[in-house]
Amino acid sequence: MEQNFKMIAKTFFGFEEILAKELQQLGAQNVEMGTRMVSFVGDKGFMYKANLALRTALKILKPIYQFRAFNEASLYKGIQGIDWSQYLNAHQAFVVDVTLHSEHFNHSQFVALKTKDAIVDQFRDKFGKRPSIDKDFPDLRINIHIDRDQCSVSLDSSGDSLHHRGYKTATNIAPINEVLAAGMLLLSGWDGQGDFIDPMCGSGTILAEAAMIACNIPANINRKEFAFERWSDWDNELFDQIMNSLMKKVKEFHYTITGYDKAPSAVMKAKDNIKNANLDEYVKISERNFFDTEKETRGPLHMVFNPPYGERLDIEMERFYREIGDTLKQSYPGTNAWFITANLEALKFVGLKPSRKIKLFNGKLEARLVKYEMYEGSKRTKFQNLGDRED
Repeated sequence: MEQNFKMIAKTFFGFEEILAKELQQLGAQNVEMGTRMVSFVGDKGFMYKANLALRTALKILKPIYQFRAFNEASLYKGIQGIDWSQYLNAHQAFVVDVTLHSEHFNHSQFVALKTKDAIVDQFRDKFGKRPSIDKDFPDLRINIHIDRDQCSVSLDSSGDSLHHRGYKTATNIAPINEVLAAGMLLLSGWDGQGDFIDPMCGSGTILAEAAMIACNIPANINRKEFAFERWSDWDNELFDQIMNSLMKKVKEFHYTITGYDKAPSAVMKAKDNIKNANLDEYVKISERNFFDTEKETRGPLHMVFNPPYGERLDIEMERFYREIGDTLKQSYPGTNAWFITANLEALKFVGLKPSRKIKLFNGKLEARLVKYEMYEGSKRTKFQNLGDRED
């Protein structure tokens, strides 16, 4: 039996709860939420599974040691307290990533350098040889997290951030991060049980993530490599087993997923990315200006989009957001419309009252994910009809 150990899944602010839920649904034990992270317990196979399947995780870390570090000497001594030959040999390469929340250390580069020195010196003393540093293709990625005087040392099992899904070769001016897109979709309640539209689809990220959620396709199925594949205990057979069991849970999708963009270049890129993700049977994309469209499906419609804002594109903000509100009001009855914006001022011009506002970050920009409920007919009629039914 594989042994269980503690792991940490890193995420964006505001996604902790949905990441915890994802982990519970996958079968993780002892799931606990923190800030921008969720800790959990599982075995090696579960670590593979978490990397493959989690939609809202940026990285999966495996903590291996913790100690107090309040100056250069205690940091060096603590790092030397780990037997690094368990994880690395002298012919391999490594890299150190550092996160700091400490008054004792104020330069992550300095901490990375000291950590590297302690590891290299240990190898030199023991074997007369030392591993090298490779920032691009390391055999081992080490994560150092110092919070006040507590130093946690972890192995990074993911490597590149998990938002690099592997399907995106073409992007437009300001593509949305795949993890952010998946988190928005899950927060919006998208579950694949209806028709979906992204009316400003850019390079197609929201569409791809929506289709993968709808069909229960593992988020990172198209990814070329995970860091754990270079670890000394890498188990290819176990990985294939986990991958196959996840693929058996893929399900059919019986509705439509539609994307519009008014820029021909964006439409081409979106189509390429959807094809790369093997999702073109589920997603239809066309060159259209949202403001000239109307709802084309019967029944409830789920809409999620990322409109351009001043930071990215040259638009006349007030008019643009007013047109969003007008188009939703006049042309999209029976629609739950969600969009993200970092232009909090602009929301005033939509002319509709959001039924939900969720604080998120798009990169470093504070943003809001807002929901507008467009009823069939007027809102009043809807509630009168409900009242009639209850009598």
